[in-house]
Order: sequence, then structure tokens, then C-alpha cells
Amino acid sequence: MAKSAARYVCQACGALASKWSGRCEACGEWNTIVEEAPREAAPRGIGTGRGQKIDFQPITGTGAPVARRSTGNVEFDRVSGGGLVPGSALLIGGDPGIGKSTLLLQIANAVAATLGGGRPATVAYITGEESVEQVQMRARRLDLAASGVELAAATSVRDILTSIDRPQVPDLVVIDSIQTMYVDTLDSAPGTVAQVRGAAAELIRLAKRRGFTVVLVGHVTKEGQIAGPRVLEHMVDTVLYFEGERGHQFRILRAVKNRFGPANEIGVFEMTDAGLMGVENPSFLFLGERREDSSGTAVFAGIEGTRPVLVEIQALVAPSSLGTPRRAVVGWDSARLAMLLAVLEARCGLVLAGKDVYLNVAGGLRIAEPGADLAVAAALVSAAADRPVPANTVFFGEVGLGGEVRAVSQPELRLREATKLGFVGAYMPPQAKGRRALPGGLAIHEIRHLADLVGRLAGDGQDNRPGSSRRTG
Repeated sequence: MAKSAARYVCQACGALASKWSGRCEACGEWNTIVEEAPREAAPRGIGTGRGQKIDFQPITGTGAPVARRSTGNVEFDRVSGGGLVPGSALLIGGDPGIGKSTLLLQIANAVAATLGGGRPATVAYITGEESVEQVQMRARRLDLAASGVELAAATSVRDILTSIDRPQVPDLVVIDSIQTMYVDTLDSAPGTVAQVRGAAAELIRLAKRRGFTVVLVGHVTKEGQIAGPRVLEHMVDTVLYFEGERGHQFRILRAVKNRFGPANEIGVFEMTDAGLMGVENPSFLFLGERREDSSGTAVFAGIEGTRPVLVEIQALVAPSSLGTPRRAVVGWDSARLAMLLAVLEARCGLVLAGKDVYLNVAGGLRIAEPGADLAVAAALVSAAADRPVPANTVFFGEVGLGGEVRAVSQPELRLREATKLGFVGAYMPPQAKGRRALPGGLAIHEIRHLADLVGRLAGDGQDNRPGSSRRTG
């Protein structure tokens, strides 16, 4: 019998290669290709008539709706869609040291302190990276003492399944982390594509069958994506990312996938001596240190998931001594900044070609919404002209390549949040006829073209579009 050929698998994307190489041709990652043991035999076709018939149910259903379990943490419940769904699987990723284990230990303690079905809830917290004593030290530091939390240090998936598949199954199982778990029927090392996929599949299968919630902690790559096969994110019901800088007190928990709630919802936490505390009004904290008389700053009224969030955009435009001016961005898309700078030069006559441009989103928040274009443009124009934007005003609107300002979703929600925080004006795109009336109390400045904004903020009041002499109101 011919000897089976070795398999070389990329641990970043799961692509197969015929031989080892330093760089994966599929995803471009370096030093991620690992040799794995070949299959003993090729998989055979299943065919028909050999299995057991399954029962199909009508889509309307007759059973009672599944009740969510509140974790007692308002921000985590918001991101998860209202609480934990029995039989679901959640995947949480984030940079090392950002607070994943701390948050999950707090969630486990809060869940164990609640009642489920007339009895105290039980939580199994299984760590593969720390000892039980180390987790207990963190629990004492955070003053967590719920008796329903059971701690264990294990990495064998077989041992874990045997321990939790019992008559009184836990309500919540936390696996920290999935990259340290291994299935003994696979020959590859823990953390490889096959092991991560196999361990997650076994844990999720038991969670669906027994009706408990399983939370998997995942490592991330240097690009911020969860390490391992991409199929892992498809296997789970909810994918959450922990964002934020370790030197900053704020942490953002963002849902990028949620089968039971809105995607792109965020929860805001503040790192304190007592652990991660939920922030009820993130806009107030993001704007807490804002200076109204400083040029190069503008307040963006954005929407993150279902909640409005006001955040400060900071820009700095300085003369460059380099042949190629520098463009540095923190918290926003660098490609979108390049596009916006080109629109300002080509459509509005604002010369920034020989200037260094720095852009920062204050508070550690990452913005992906196109509606931030107008606020970024306002900060850039203010920095270039060295003139502060009008006090207590917010900006939102998408900018097209022609310089036109396009409408964005939910302007009413954005303006209500601005009014609640004491703002008196808003620069926004014109609203289409027939839309809901905007809330009162704010002076609305409709911006149809980006040149209108440049004329207002630069102080000349002129329409700066090439060939146009129309004055803005």
C-alpha cells in the first residue's frame, strides 16, 4: 500500500499545501504552515438508506419561546441581544491582557448568583492557561464569591465532556481558551486548525444537546482577527470582539455576529480596581475631557448597533519636512481618510498635499460607520484653518467622491442624544421629503456639498466649489 502523503495546513486560514513553505500562498501569513498527520483512509460516501430518519417540524412551531438568562451585567446583555440563550455558543476574542478573563469571571459570578428554574444557577469555568489557584486569586481581588462557580484546569476535551455531561448540567460553561484544548483522536498539536475546529465542534454539539450556554475564549492574530480557522466563527452563534488600548481605561465589547440579536452592537466598560464596570452613558465619558476652544476637533454623532454614541474626532494638520507627507490614523479607516483628503483638494480647493495629517478618535473607540465622514472633514478643515468649529455642535453625514453629502440612517436618534448632552447645533445632510420630523431644540445646518462646510468653517462663508460663487446660508 502506498504511503499516505503528509498534509501541510496553514494555521491562520486552514489552506492546504503540498509541501512546507515559509509563507502561505492563500492568506500571505508567514510561519503558519504546519505538518499534520495524514488521514488513515479516505472518507467514504454516506449514501442513502443507512441512517435513521429525522423528524421535521413546521416553521410556525408550537413550543414556548426560549427564555434568555440575564447575566446581571447590563452592557454584556446588550451586546448579546438581551441575555444568554440556552444551547447557544459564544466566541470572545481580544488582545492579550485586555480583560477577557476578568470579564468572563465577573459574568460567571453574576450568573451563578441568579436563579434559574427555581434553583441557583451553576457555572463551570474551565481554564487551560492558568491554574485553579491563579483564577481564585483573581476572584478574591475582584471580591467575587458566588458559590455556584466551579473552577477546573483542564485541556482534554474528552475529560471536559465527561465532567459536564451529568444529570445536573451547568447552566453556563466557560472555556478559556479554545486554542489550549485538544481532542485525543486527532494527532495534531493543540492550537492547530484541526484541533481548534474539532474541540469547538465537540463542545458546541454537547451544548446544543443538553441546553447549556458555552462561551469560548479565542486568541487573536496581530491583525486583530481570531486565530485559527475562519470556520470557527461560522460554527458559533455569537462572535464578540474586545477592543481598546491596554493603556486606556475604556474597553469596547463589539458583536460582529449574533444570531439572536443585532450585530455591531457595542458594550462600553471601564477598567477599575474592582474589574470591568459597565458604562451607562458612554457619550458623556468620551466627551468628558473635550475642549471647545481648540481647533481641529469635531463631535461625531454616531450609531453603534442600536445605541447613539457621541465621540470626539481630533485632527492635526502640520507642515511636512518629508518628501512624502505622513498620514497617521487611530480609530478610523486610513483608506477612507485618503479618499476624504482627495475630495477636499479636488472638489473644495483645500490644499493639504504638503502637510502631515494626523487623525485620532478620542476614547479608544474604533469607528467604521461612513456617517463619520462629515465630522472628520470638519476636524480637518478646522485644523487646517486653525479655527475652532462652532461650539456645542455635532456632525454626521457621508461624503461622496463628488463632494456631495449623503444622508445616513437614524438622524432622529443621533439628534436626541445630542440634545440630551446639551448640544445646540448640528451639521448634517439634507433630509428627504416625507421623513419623520427631526426633534426640536437644535439649530440644524443642512450641508449639501462638502464645499459648503469648508466655506462655513474657514470663515469666508463662500461656496468653494470650483467655478461657483453661491454663498451658503
